[in-house]
Amino acid sequence: MNDAIKYIFTSERLGFRNWNLTDIDKMYEINSDEKVMEFFPSIPTKEQTTEFVERMKKQYEEKGFCYFAVEKLEDNQFIGFIGLSEQTYEADFTPCVDIGWRIKSSEWNKGLATEGAKKCLDYALSDLKLKKVYSIAPKINVKSEHIMEKIGLKKQYEFEHSLLTNNERLRTCVLYQTEIK
Repeated sequence: MNDAIKYIFTSERLGFRNWNLTDIDKMYEINSDEKVMEFFPSIPTKEQTTEFVERMKKQYEEKGFCYFAVEKLEDNQFIGFIGLSEQTYEADFTPCVDIGWRIKSSEWNKGLATEGAKKCLDYALSDLKLKKVYSIAPKINVKSEHIMEKIGLKKQYEFEHSLLTNNERLRTCVLYQTEIK
């Protein structure tokens, strides 16, 4: 492993860090993959990807969490993001902190999203002392819902997402949550 890279924390195979400007092109490439973006209303532009990276960087600096830039420890290869982000769109449960992931399709089905999400959930509850963490996905995105279940979140209900009301395919979403007893 490259000692110059300072990770906020690591899991068995992944390193989690804040973003830097060199991540924009790599994230844009992931965002441009139609398989990765199947359950989103559109493919983000380069400008939108740049805004996302800048927003995550700022959120980490202000709150101590974001959708973290994620690399494989074995070769320091950037594979996307896994982490936590504040959600403020209109819903019964917002504002809230959401756990989410988006990794390159060549890294799918290796357990990386589940491993990373478990580590981020632990960070949220143990280090950040958050009481609740949510996860949201369109109902048709059963792969993400399966990850939510594998990391120990419990399904709360289905709802119509306020930002997806005009998208019949995506608007019905599932809400998962964990809570410290």
